Amino acid sequence: MKTNYTYPFVILTVILLFCFVLNISLGSINIPFSEVLKGLFSTSDNEVWQVIISKVRLPKAITAIMVGSGLGISGLLMQTLFRNPLAGPFVLGISSGASLGVAIVILGSGLFGGYFATALISKWSIVISASLGSFLVLMAVLAVSSRVRDTMAILIIGLMFGSITSAVVSVLSYFSSAEQLQQYIFWGFGSLSNLSSKELLIFFAIYAVGLVLSIASIKGLNSLLLGDNYAKSLGLNLKQSRFIIILATSLIAGTITAFAGPIAFIGLAIPHLTRQVFKTTNHKILLPAVFLFGAVVMLICDTIAQVPNSDYTLPINAITALVGAPVVIWLLVRQRKMMF
Repeated sequence: MKTNYTYPFVILTVILLFCFVLNISLGSINIPFSEVLKGLFSTSDNEVWQVIISKVRLPKAITAIMVGSGLGISGLLMQTLFRNPLAGPFVLGISSGASLGVAIVILGSGLFGGYFATALISKWSIVISASLGSFLVLMAVLAVSSRVRDTMAILIIGLMFGSITSAVVSVLSYFSSAEQLQQYIFWGFGSLSNLSSKELLIFFAIYAVGLVLSIASIKGLNSLLLGDNYAKSLGLNLKQSRFIIILATSLIAGTITAFAGPIAFIGLAIPHLTRQVFKTTNHKILLPAVFLFGAVVMLICDTIAQVPNSDYTLPINAITALVGAPVVIWLLVRQRKMMF
């Protein structure tokens, strides 16, 4: 009997739209819901509110959707490729590479003297350094994947890359000042705000390429669930499929880390949450479902992190773990087994 997934997708889409509008409505400044709708579809009567909606909250909500969906899809790709429920989007060391790039700029900037240190540290320098760090790790992982046949060996090598970069960051931290350490730690908290329209456009362009590659990998992902030998018997080019999956994950996860910081938990948990609800391993269903689930969860987490009607903004990394982890634990305990 063929399962009809239309209703779950419709419900998820409605929830996503509701969370999107709710996220834009809430913040340190209280804006009436009617004015939020005006600001989104036309122009609010209050110029200040219009600026807040169009220049601050709307870009942040769009960023939340891309970050949540992107990390969820990246986690799904890695869990399927390695057939490991604990694999996440950063298992290949992409996040560690980005962190190393940022650490070199922030923690190593003191080596260049006060004036050069101030000039070196800027928003774009952090984004570029994170992108370069993740790109170098990506090139290393792709080079290894072309020579190694065993998928698990790639996983272990990715973890080793992560350990090496973490060690270098630790050395830089040891010789850094308290101010530099604080700045690096704040970057590590993750942030969805303060992206300009130009940055958001660049973010979306790279994210879209990764998303297209992910969609192109659906047939290969379904074949990999049955094992490498069976996938080969179906005519799947394992090396090419593995390359595309790793490239898609690296583009999405690396770009997210560069623009929003190393946001944890979402990529690991969202695929499991989706499987528990949709009861399928078919990636034609899972991929769009993970997209919607990831976007919804990230919007909810960001709404909580904003602390509505308050000047405080909590670290998004802390909220994703505090909100999401108990939900996943509850689902797994209720189901009594993990669907994978």
